[in-house]
Amino acid sequence: MLRVVNRVFLGLVGLVLLVLGGSVLAVGLGAPAPSWWIHDSRHDVLLSDAERTRWRDDGWWWPVVIAVLAVLLLLVLWWLVAVLRRRRLAEVLVDTGDGEGALLRGRALEDALTEEAARIDGVGRARAHLRGRRSAPEARVRLALEPHVDPGTALHDLTTGALTHARTAAGLASLPAEVRLRGVKHRAERVS
Repeated sequence: MLRVVNRVFLGLVGLVLLVLGGSVLAVGLGAPAPSWWIHDSRHDVLLSDAERTRWRDDGWWWPVVIAVLAVLLLLVLWWLVAVLRRRRLAEVLVDTGDGEGALLRGRALEDALTEEAARIDGVGRARAHLRGRRSAPEARVRLALEPHVDPGTALHDLTTGALTHARTAAGLASLPAEVRLRGVKHRAERVS
């Protein structure tokens, strides 16, 4: 969901900036300004002295300006942190028993878990992601089930098969998992 919001937000901001920047450039190069444009010619300033000093003496003006800018700054920082935060686990620390340990690529474990989950009877599609810390990873698995499959059986097969194999292969004491099941869309079957 965050990815969609991010792309829509960036697209809208980019479109607004492109239209405004292109309009300013066109008017600055001598193109006739449209009737709704805030300036009349290429020699107009962005803010006149009267516009800049209109509310300077009012007591509410500067607190409102500072509050709006602070809220905008917080929203931009929240968005930046959300974009830059790594959602996936890059590596998993495997205990080798000699006190050193080894690193396993998170994508490799995700791919193995996805492939084994997809081979479960009645699973149309599977997708696995690792999150958490490298010494204590957590799995998020999504399964798209065929119409004839019992969800309890599919979940049991996943936990006793793919998740157990991934946990033992990585030498982990536990591998907590969040599993989301959904049905594959299919056409209605005729009953005669």
